Amino acid sequence: MICDRCGKNQATVHYKEIINGNKKEMHLCDECAHNKQISSPFSINQLLAGLIDSGFDKSVGFDYMEPKKCENCGMTYNRFKQTGKLGCSKCYETFNENLNPLFKRIHGHDTHRGKIPNRAGKSIKLRNDIKKLTKELNKAIENEEFEKAAELRDEIRDLREDIKE
Repeated sequence: MICDRCGKNQATVHYKEIINGNKKEMHLCDECAHNKQISSPFSINQLLAGLIDSGFDKSVGFDYMEPKKCENCGMTYNRFKQTGKLGCSKCYETFNENLNPLFKRIHGHDTHRGKIPNRAGKSIKLRNDIKKLTKELNKAIENEEFEKAAELRDEIRDLREDIKE
């Protein structure tokens, strides 16, 4: 599809506007969209920036504290709040106490739970299974379900032997 504005370039931005029931649709190339200053109101950066401090008491005087700054790239937390982007991998460590609550709100947890490769990840999977079973074991002991606890203990022992092999 060709750009509706310049009639030369391939249209890559498809813009639809509905005002008072009147529908207006435009197909623009990148250059014309930029000149018309059309951008998505729902960019991931704006979404993250909106989530960053939601749920915190803004009456607390954080402005009086010296802003945190990444020693590696110089990124400040305030800059991250504006852009929704971190400067480098060290920013995760620098802003850890601010980022963990954000990750929990977005993902529901603050640990990575991605896929594990079959070939190289067997021991990682076994360790994760042991952690999960250990939590179940502790719950079973708290609930005085000793038969279940014994089964879980044996299962954990077997997995630990598999790791040693």
